[in-house]
Amino acid sequence: MPHTPKIGDTVADFRLPGGFLGGETFHRRDYALWEQRGTPLVLAFYPGDNTPVCTAQLCSYSDGLTDLQSAGAAVWGISPQGVDSHERFARDRNLRIPLLSDEGRTVAKSFGITAPLIGLRRAVFILTATGRLHWKHVTAVGATYPPATTLTAQLAALPV
Repeated sequence: MPHTPKIGDTVADFRLPGGFLGGETFHRRDYALWEQRGTPLVLAFYPGDNTPVCTAQLCSYSDGLTDLQSAGAAVWGISPQGVDSHERFARDRNLRIPLLSDEGRTVAKSFGITAPLIGLRRAVFILTATGRLHWKHVTAVGATYPPATTLTAQLAALPV
């Protein structure tokens, strides 16, 4: 199994299907890591749509999106559910961040965060504008997550 990237590593490119709730419309498209070059990126891996901790985490990031964007970052949520599930989740919770589908857990495996029973460990990675790993938080059990304020503080510490 691949190891979790180390701070300073350049993260390998990937492309996943996903969608973004903009007003009443859920906009579906593919999201590619290389398209984010030039912008810091928060990757929030979570085990499942509409589960208690995942819902709290994604709502926290959606509610804190203005601060995260003010720090110059984009935020993507990534889980193994399909895009249809993501659309229902985004609509039910009015989530304002793109939700990406990693149904084969290929990207989760490349980050070394797959886990028995839950599929993947809850993990957050902050990438610099050049695609290097700046900060990470990977849980062993998955019941905790860093709040949006922690992510905003980490983004403020990015090299200019």
